Amino acid sequence: MTTNALDDAPLSTFHKKLALFASGGPFLDGYVLSIIGVAMIQITPQLGLSSSWQGLIGASALIGIFLGAFLGGWLTDKFGRQAMFTIDLSAIIICSVAQFFVQEAVLLFVLRLLIGMAVGADYPIATSLLAEFSPRKYRGPLLGAFVTMWFVGAAVAYIVGEVLLRASEDGWRWMLASAAVPALIIVVARLGTPESPRWLMKKGRIDEANQVLRTVFGPEVSVADLPVEENENIDIRALVKSGYGKRMAFITVFWTCSVVPLFAVYAFAPAILSALNLEGALANVGSALITVMFLVGCIVAVVVVNRMGRRALIIHSFLWAGLAMLLLGIFPGAPTWIIMALFALYAVLIGGTQILQWVYPNELFPTEIRGSAVGLASSLSRIGAAVGTYLVPLSLSGLGIGPTMLIAGAITLLGAVVSIFWAPETRGMSLAESASLGPVSNAVGNSSTATGRVG
Repeated sequence: MTTNALDDAPLSTFHKKLALFASGGPFLDGYVLSIIGVAMIQITPQLGLSSSWQGLIGASALIGIFLGAFLGGWLTDKFGRQAMFTIDLSAIIICSVAQFFVQEAVLLFVLRLLIGMAVGADYPIATSLLAEFSPRKYRGPLLGAFVTMWFVGAAVAYIVGEVLLRASEDGWRWMLASAAVPALIIVVARLGTPESPRWLMKKGRIDEANQVLRTVFGPEVSVADLPVEENENIDIRALVKSGYGKRMAFITVFWTCSVVPLFAVYAFAPAILSALNLEGALANVGSALITVMFLVGCIVAVVVVNRMGRRALIIHSFLWAGLAMLLLGIFPGAPTWIIMALFALYAVLIGGTQILQWVYPNELFPTEIRGSAVGLASSLSRIGAAVGTYLVPLSLSGLGIGPTMLIAGAITLLGAVVSIFWAPETRGMSLAESASLGPVSNAVGNSSTATGRVG
């Protein structure tokens, strides 16, 4: 294993601040997607929403993420990480405030679609910047910790939602507008973040790259310390023509299997818990408690990701979380404490797949297409998530809670099967090594090996 000043640098205050500021995107994602579930309690009767419109509004932000993630990835690869890092969240502030004044479902759908686009655009921007500055020893935990903020945002949303729900009949307007507050704080905090030296070097801006490296890592570090990446001329079209296409297929499928049940549950958590006999405020409090358990699961996964390795973590996470979801479907009439225990078990166990949504894509693609690849994977995974979220209220009313949970469990277990055959091991590699088609692709695809192979 080769060493260099960047990949083996100590964890600094700069890295910690960058990780914190980058995590603002998933915080807003969790907040926006979760608070709609509480707000829907008042929105539905006031705007006269049908089950179909409930599903559309619940899925609107996910559809926006689908549209925005790939666009944001393309923009960050073309124009840089830093430029987009500080301006992409401004749309959330404007659209969140605009939600306060909506009078019809169509406008609410459009505004939440635009918010989703801004959130989706931020993911490839923030994770590319974080991955390209992070030392290899800390890259997995830092990128994994990135997603824990999704659940922090979701927990805060349920608490804020419950308070505003009790405060006013129009509490839903304040709920939806409230996302503007954290968005503004995050935008201000990100001002002054430096550009990625890896991206600058790829664009031939050597002097600027050296200046960033000296500022962040010390006067003795220069572009000469950046490891050379293979496939210098690759572009995003190569994803469908080469080994990178096989990696994209793996990431898209496992990401979809991870987020479909989770996003569907989050968009309608109070309704789902009510169907499981947890009514009123107890449903909202239960949603917040489950969110805390999701956060716990992600924290545990961050701690063990380097010890277990990426491959073992994703397989076990999918397998045991899927079994917990199946039990919810088999025993929907179980006592309240059993229902809550199974939801909590699912929440903790699924944490491994959640953090790897941001570790794997950033490790398996080279610098010149990293943003586009992360954006494309995020976009493709949101297709299934949006469809699943749209179908949740229809499934609850048409099939019932038991079959709905069984379907969610089956999707989760499909993720385990895919990971057994395709999940690679990238633990301990530099970005140049993990993004290279050689070492990883030779170590991945045979399910009988310790590492597995994509393709």
